[in-house]
Amino acid sequence: MSQIRAFLAIDLDDDLKPKINKVMREFKKIDAHIKYVDLQNLHFTLKFFGDIDTEGIDLIASKVEKVINDFDSFNIKIKGCGAFPNKNRIKVIWVGLDEDEILKDLHDKLDNEFNEIGFDLDRKFSSHLTIGRMKSAKGKDKVKKTIEEYADVDIGTMKVNAITLKKSTLTPSGPIYEDLIEFRL
Repeated sequence: MSQIRAFLAIDLDDDLKPKINKVMREFKKIDAHIKYVDLQNLHFTLKFFGDIDTEGIDLIASKVEKVINDFDSFNIKIKGCGAFPNKNRIKVIWVGLDEDEILKDLHDKLDNEFNEIGFDLDRKFSSHLTIGRMKSAKGKDKVKKTIEEYADVDIGTMKVNAITLKKSTLTPSGPIYEDLIEFRL
């Protein structure tokens, strides 16, 4: 029985990547130990499954199909910059969403369906694009200041018309993502 590392995501529109890259460049000016996400890998995670049996892909797909029947394409407004768990203990630097009620509703319905087939419910869903991960406290004060400067950055609006089941292969140079199934809204 073969296993893959998988997650369900919404890819970032290509036309918004230059604006995200501009924000990332500001962080790259800081002498800090940050591992940045490749622009082509930027996405909003709806569900991280972890390692799953490949036989389970069809069951996951059927749950996604069931939920998305109730959803049409919708717009999300990408705005703001922050950190997890917080600005004083920065592990993840992210760009967020403004007005994400439809996305949260989609997540919650998917999460409930996945829970029925044995996946844990997400503790707290937070719509965000991870742009970097801090590997040490080096430069933390300057990173915190930059997060505060970009707290209200307006990246733009994008239409969500698909979600994708992805395979993630971890490599020393970073993850490689492969689209398995695209679900159209």
